[in-house]
Amino acid sequence: MMKVIFHEDFYQVYTHDPAAEKGRMEAIVNTIQSRVEFVTAVPATQDQISAVHTQHHIVHVRNKGPYSMAALAAGGAIQAATLGLTEPCFGLIRPPGHHASADLCWGFCYFNNMAIALEWLKQKNKIQQAYVLDIDLHYGDGNVNILSSKDYVTVCNINSFNRFAYVDRVTREMENCNADLIGISAGFDNHKDDWGGLLATKDYQAIGQQVKAAADRNGGGCFAILEGGYNHNVLGENVMALIDGLSA
Repeated sequence: MMKVIFHEDFYQVYTHDPAAEKGRMEAIVNTIQSRVEFVTAVPATQDQISAVHTQHHIVHVRNKGPYSMAALAAGGAIQAATLGLTEPCFGLIRPPGHHASADLCWGFCYFNNMAIALEWLKQKNKIQQAYVLDIDLHYGDGNVNILSSKDYVTVCNINSFNRFAYVDRVTREMENCNADLIGISAGFDNHKDDWGGLLATKDYQAIGQQVKAAADRNGGGCFAILEGGYNHNVLGENVMALIDGLSA
């Protein structure tokens, strides 16, 4: 069974936005719980967060946002990435993070979970090259702003209005990927029954399979962390499809 990083605190409705809605995490847990092994998330430390974010931004989140929840999500991402070095792992975390830059954030995000996780591993000399595949409906500007200037990370946002072209782009990217660790910013809001109206549930499984195949070819690892996805009726099945693909 794949390990899934989670904490019951993620059930909390910490603010008024779609990422924090009541029932969102429950919809995922209810679908996947019999087929995965849950690992309890632990919060990121301020040192881990400050490796990516300015002190000004951290203070802003402490004063204006759900700091404890955001730190827990960042810590869960670190755990998912660390486990991902040796086995595929999924971080079932919120708030999301790919719209968080070093000194500002928007789009339901506070801290950049992906960047915090990868920077921690790089500082610990656990990785030499990383690749971020962002499959969220929305462009992950925070991932790009923080990570694209770092010579050890490649960031790719997949964007297409054609379902088959979208999956083909993932395939091409993975065929050319050469990294110790592949991290998926796993937004599910591009599903045909979600905001984007494009992808089928089985496409997430195909994406997971392509990522796992690339990781295996590279002799490296892979992991995914939750970003968007707002239709509770299909979200759980979409997450399970990606997990199935990564487990192939």
